[in-house]
Amino acid sequence: GILHEDLRLLLETSMPAKKKKALLGVADAKIGAAILEELGYQCQTGGVVAEILRGIRLHFHALVKGLTAQSASKAQLGLGHSYSRAKVKFNVNRVDNMIIQSISLLDQLDKDINTFSMRVREWYGYHFPELIKIVSENYTYCRLAKFIGNRKELSEESLEGLEEIVMDSAKAQAILEASRSSMGMDISPIDLINIESFSSRVISLSEYRKGLQEYLRSKMSQVAPSLSALIGEVVGARLISHAGSLTNLAKYPASTVQILGAEKALFRALKTRGNTPKYGLIFHSTFIGRAAAKNKGRISRYLANKCTIASRIDCFSEVPTSVFGDKLREQVEERLAFYETGEPPRKNLEVMKEAMVEANEVVAEVKKKQEKKEKKKRKREKRRLEALAAAAEEMENSVLETEENNIEPKKKKKKKEQEAVSEPEENGLEEEALPKKKRKLMGEAAQLEKKKKKKAKDVEED
Repeated sequence: GILHEDLRLLLETSMPAKKKKALLGVADAKIGAAILEELGYQCQTGGVVAEILRGIRLHFHALVKGLTAQSASKAQLGLGHSYSRAKVKFNVNRVDNMIIQSISLLDQLDKDINTFSMRVREWYGYHFPELIKIVSENYTYCRLAKFIGNRKELSEESLEGLEEIVMDSAKAQAILEASRSSMGMDISPIDLINIESFSSRVISLSEYRKGLQEYLRSKMSQVAPSLSALIGEVVGARLISHAGSLTNLAKYPASTVQILGAEKALFRALKTRGNTPKYGLIFHSTFIGRAAAKNKGRISRYLANKCTIASRIDCFSEVPTSVFGDKLREQVEERLAFYETGEPPRKNLEVMKEAMVEANEVVAEVKKKQEKKEKKKRKREKRRLEALAAAAEEMENSVLETEENNIEPKKKKKKKEQEAVSEPEENGLEEEALPKKKRKLMGEAAQLEKKKKKKAKDVEED
């Protein structure tokens, strides 16, 4: 629907001067409206125009000189590829595919780490079964299994290391005492090495999971800051992943967002004519957990409504900010307080006005930063161009100097040749006074000398 400069130029040069008499056939109604608004040409869309354009498209290679059917099809394919590439490259910083992949990997890692930790517990439990009761956390248990190794070698010296891992002196002392009176079986060094290597793998996986969670947080703050501020990074990422993309989530109504992730329960309820589910993925939000049992459905409906607003703001705003998300979170908090105490919450209009003011300030700051960056870039580019120009000038000067040095000896040679030519001429003037025989001999000698000089010159030139 935007009138391009090339199209404007084409219409201004090709269309007749009398605008009222001309009627322009346009395929897209939005572009037709833009042409009418900016240039004043009456436009028609649909019906006959569509048929004419279809005919032009079909016989385009015959209508344009020098265009074959093969080159026209290649051009169409190239246009299709460039359009697809442009859609993919639309905004690198706001690509939600990375969020979908990272949340899927995070869920998979959680399952795998849990399974592997249970395997370590079982395996090491044969040797030191009391440790399972003392330490319940999987990551800490794996670190302890790697650190302790053979329980018989555990002594007072290793108490500091145990305290570092457990972060509790009482627990460390309990582990030391349990190791002295353990019911576990003895273990061979080879088995112990295998247990230690496996537990180190589980530890590295757990550490990688932490790094991945940080990466997900940073991506969510870039792609969907309002949604992550409202409902949290993990739940927001799960909603985006389940919807397929942020754009799809923005298109969903609040009622769909509310039960997103509970499709099986919904269809089962519809089939059996039972109660439909109150919440799906948004159940993992802290708000629903904090609400009373009778208010869970109401708060989930309200939260889904706010999630829809946040996702739409994130999807269609030019500069992503978490201002709206913070304000929407405040509204949900106020609604929770209203259900518990009866204190009336603020109106949505007031909150949104405040958010707009704050968002404009943030956008202004971001634009200032961008302008500063652009100025720095321009300065760098200017310096680079100046340096290149100076280098080019130096090169030119050096080339000119070398050329001058080459030209000077040639000039000297030419001067010597002219002097050599002028000498026999002067001799010729003197010869007139000499007798005829002597003149002949002198002339022959001069000719021989000329021939010799010519030969020498030819050799030099070769």
